[in-house]
Amino acid sequence: MRLADSILSELDQEAQTTRRVLERVPDDKCSWRPHPKSYSLGQLALHIASTQGNVAALAAMDTVEAPVFSQPEAQSRQEILDTFSKSLESAKETLGKMDDARLTAPWTLTRNGKTIMSVPRIGFVRSVLLNHLYHHRGQLSVYLRMLEVPVPSIYGPSADENPFA
Repeated sequence: MRLADSILSELDQEAQTTRRVLERVPDDKCSWRPHPKSYSLGQLALHIASTQGNVAALAAMDTVEAPVFSQPEAQSRQEILDTFSKSLESAKETLGKMDDARLTAPWTLTRNGKTIMSVPRIGFVRSVLLNHLYHHRGQLSVYLRMLEVPVPSIYGPSADENPFA
């Protein structure tokens, strides 16, 4: 089995859960934020929706100059879901083209030409495309709870859903 196949398999499996969480974002709460320093609901959801494609595009490069990051705010759940579908397909296409040699080759992040980190490409993909996404998905589930939106099952029962019952 190719290394990319295990990443793609996990990406597909987790996408189902991520979609269920994104489907719960209320259209009329995209500008809501739990704290002034926090992303708004629309920013966080759009960040989650776009992460896979954006990170896969970065992973396709050998060296990346650290971008200045600014997160736009989604205006609707449909915008979030459409972005997620496109991002997921883009990520799968990009990662599907990578062989084991490419995935184990160094990937480097720089700032002003100075190396910030250099890791095997697969480490970057696992850490940022997958783990980073799960972290933010967990944040989004807390936002939903705070807004009294039923939280879907993620890795087991939530207080609102029990897939085993």
